[in-house]
Amino acid sequence: MTSLEYLPFARPTLDEAMIAAVSDTLRSRWIASGPRVQAFEQALSRYVAGRPVRSLTSATAAMEVALEVLGVGPGDEVITPSQSFFATANMIERRGASTVFVDVDLATRNLDMAQAEAAVTPRTRVLLPTHYNAPIDPAGLARFREKHGVRILEDAALAIGSRVNGKPVGAAGDLVSFSFHPNKNMTTIEGGALVVNDADEAAAVERLRFHGIVRLPDGTRDVTEAGGKFNMSDVSARLGLEQLPHLDEWCRARERLAASYFQCLEGDPLLTPERLPPRRNPGHSWNMFTVLLPLAEAGCTRKQFIEAMQKAGIGIGISYEAIHLTSLFRAKGFREGQFPVSERIARETVSLPLFPGMRETDVERVCAAARQALRARAAA
Repeated sequence: MTSLEYLPFARPTLDEAMIAAVSDTLRSRWIASGPRVQAFEQALSRYVAGRPVRSLTSATAAMEVALEVLGVGPGDEVITPSQSFFATANMIERRGASTVFVDVDLATRNLDMAQAEAAVTPRTRVLLPTHYNAPIDPAGLARFREKHGVRILEDAALAIGSRVNGKPVGAAGDLVSFSFHPNKNMTTIEGGALVVNDADEAAAVERLRFHGIVRLPDGTRDVTEAGGKFNMSDVSARLGLEQLPHLDEWCRARERLAASYFQCLEGDPLLTPERLPPRRNPGHSWNMFTVLLPLAEAGCTRKQFIEAMQKAGIGIGISYEAIHLTSLFRAKGFREGQFPVSERIARETVSLPLFPGMRETDVERVCAAARQALRARAAA
């Protein structure tokens, strides 16, 4: 093992002011949903051009509630990429709907819109794309919605802070879900948010995230629908309030680090440009720096590469497996070869360390270790 400090592939940015703010909230004894949740939702709304935003306990919860707000259920179909985190398809299945997978673009890893067009049927209710290695153009999503008469739920778990034509992801479109997990661009420890269109949808989210309860004029409560328990705490919201003002600054730091990766890897005969994310990528928030490993050329497995990087004190992520090849969807008849781009990404992908607290020397260290790991087997 190296004597150098361990470098994880992701790390949240937390300073003493943030820790003090959370401590103050704990000392207030109002730690469940309360005024800080309301303030956080208002701040998020300002960030996305005044659109209504409601916070939840995770992006997964946001997608589950969103699908319920959209009325998705048995007999419906939802189109989504086969290359994403498991939560997208899981939430579709939990609603009793059918998951309709399509493949992705190799560079951006975003949903292939041509395949999505071809996948539309009379049963299609929602398109659920993931913002991956580039922000998705909201105008294209709007055209799809208008043409096919379906709703759009954007999985923007990786994309808070991303921009299209200068406007933040979430400032336009239909429903948009965000994640505040510690490995995302900002954190509330655990948490998520849903951007909606109007007060009626916001009220529906409020009911569904808290047991379906409505308050009656006499102060008692009623339940109008079977809701869940997905409300954010004031503790989490207080951290979010401290994090949000730094979001754009942190995204710029991520962009600088990504530029350092490209510069450091330039000319490498193994990690060639087509194995890297798109270099010219305006507005991208760079939550991850993903690489397709040249496993055949290097004569190693991904597991061996990750183990070599771990020995060098460097953490590596895998984002993501091909959802259609999980046991859940194999049992539904999905097999290898149906979505070849997603499957290639699943076989070869790794995520290199990228977070605002990194230095350029950290990037150089990662690149040097990656080169050594890829060449160790070839030289043996």
